[in-house]
Amino acid sequence: MFEHSIFSLPFIFIAMVVAADGWFGFTLLLLGVGAAVSARNFAMGLNRYADRDIDGQNPRTKDRPSVDGRLDSTTILLFVVVNAIVFVAIAYIINTLAFWLSIPILFVLGSYSYFKRFSSLAHVILGFSLGLAPIAGVVAVSAEITPWSVLLSLGVIFWVAGFDLLYSLQDIEFDIQNKLHSIPSEYGAPATLFISLIFHALSIIFWTMFVWVAGLGSLAFLAVILSAVMLSYEHHLVRKDFTKIDRAFFTVNGYLGIMFFIFIVLDRLAA
Repeated sequence: MFEHSIFSLPFIFIAMVVAADGWFGFTLLLLGVGAAVSARNFAMGLNRYADRDIDGQNPRTKDRPSVDGRLDSTTILLFVVVNAIVFVAIAYIINTLAFWLSIPILFVLGSYSYFKRFSSLAHVILGFSLGLAPIAGVVAVSAEITPWSVLLSLGVIFWVAGFDLLYSLQDIEFDIQNKLHSIPSEYGAPATLFISLIFHALSIIFWTMFVWVAGLGSLAFLAVILSAVMLSYEHHLVRKDFTKIDRAFFTVNGYLGIMFFIFIVLDRLAA
């Protein structure tokens, strides 16, 4: 699902724009898209492969191609391996540091698929997986990891973990019945909503620190303010009606990343 890449792509390019202090070139643009999509394909493919038994029992996921017969396990594994090779190859083309980090990154991305079987921290692992995106962006441009990129990444980690908590509310009963570990199944919906709110508050704090440490301008600070408004709206949607979770998950968070990227670009153009 290409739309899943929309969560990481804007923050990869935010890091690249800030690291390059503007346009970073068409070559890195194409390589960045290729790396992000292949990494996401690897992670999603492995997740579908690992969760075939779980997805087949869940009414929400029982019609996925990975469990209804449209895709066999060999095809899924081939898809996973091919995308892993593509990701490592792109990292090798970018620079040496990107290449050496590519295998550990794949390990982190792949670990998420198995965490729910033994730990409720799976939401944080997913956040950490997507939180690597800004680190990857700055490494691609400058072959180093800067303090501001770490702050940007921390914001992404808590942003993703927070909205994954909301998304996982859909499966709370299924997780309890099948003894799968998640914060909703272990602590209940009210606690999940509160923890998600705390995570998103931390996102805004870290993104504010990112803007300040990176020396960005008023438009970048405005992006953070708008992000806070959008996350507040997301929580309003979910608290009002759990059937709005898909809308909150894909629509609000997708627009948030795009908006953040546009305002960072405008901020650099105005500098």
